[in-house]
Amino acid sequence: MADVLQQLSDAGVSVWLDDLSRERLETGNLADLVKNRSVVGVTTNPTIFQGALSDGERYDAQVRELAADGADVDDTVFALTTTDVRNACDELRPVWEATQGVDGRVSIEVSPDLAHDTEGTLASARELWAVVDRPNAYIKIPGTPEGWPAITQALGEGICVNVTLIFGLDQYRHVMEAYVAGLELARDHGVDLSTVHSVASFFVSRVDTEVDNRLDAAGADPSLKGRAGIANARLAYQAYEQFFAGERWEALAAAGARAQRPLWASTGVKNPDYDDTMYVVELAVDHTVNTMPEKTLEAVADHGVFRGDQVRPHYADAAAHLEALAAAGIDYDDVIAVLIREGVDKFVASWHELLDTVRASLESAGAPS
Repeated sequence: MADVLQQLSDAGVSVWLDDLSRERLETGNLADLVKNRSVVGVTTNPTIFQGALSDGERYDAQVRELAADGADVDDTVFALTTTDVRNACDELRPVWEATQGVDGRVSIEVSPDLAHDTEGTLASARELWAVVDRPNAYIKIPGTPEGWPAITQALGEGICVNVTLIFGLDQYRHVMEAYVAGLELARDHGVDLSTVHSVASFFVSRVDTEVDNRLDAAGADPSLKGRAGIANARLAYQAYEQFFAGERWEALAAAGARAQRPLWASTGVKNPDYDDTMYVVELAVDHTVNTMPEKTLEAVADHGVFRGDQVRPHYADAAAHLEALAAAGIDYDDVIAVLIREGVDKFVASWHELLDTVRASLESAGAPS
């Protein structure tokens, strides 16, 4: 049987795991996925850390130490998550070295409470970058309008950034603009542009969930369902190819800059009727990252079918599908606005659940409530 994950890797798709826990690190699970599942990077988010800290006991010793030192909830969450990310960076350091900094990356997100706070986001990004203290870390910054200037400034200071919660094409163009502006700022600051890396995390499955619900409510043609997420992502890749061209970009590339790669996020299917590998195999194209939950990773390894580039040949079809959705009464701009708002809200909720989990752990360790 062909190794589909290896085929994807050979075709220029970087396979990342959308999960991290201390158990994965300490049991050797992450190392095994790197060795046997072509995994070359890791992404985290508040939901992932909430699951990791609520399910396992491997954090208890560090929590007790932090409680004894008088750490509060925020300090404890910061210490626990940065420890995991630092150790994962060390695990993936050989990949980072072998790929000259392209892969071997581990992402950690600024607090979602800061999604609409430019200065707060920037301060958090600086602190996370300094404390994780690994060149193969990525600091995740939301692709909100308030996040755009923070992205530019962070990159200008040499901080590598994973821009998250991107849903729409206009939003994505703003993110790419923020990236290039950041590179220009870094160049002006004397930063070696070859050390400044970034990915743009474009969410996929949530688009289908929202659009499918609207199609059902409108009594529209059911054949339109389950195709918006992939069409939207394919057009994002077209925008990427168009943006990273021309004199402005060529001047930066000549100075050592690398294009900001699209990253396909939210690639686990939400509808069990859909092919559980669709957001991977249907978005296979070079110069991309696909970050997968382990369930999706294993599904691709088990029964995914690699068919080569499934993006560039389908630009016209993707545009036609969005036009068909508009004709069916689907307001694209409203879909994107709802998804951005809900995306931030979901991460905020997970973040506060994480704080509650850690607060309870501190109290049980004897820390004052």
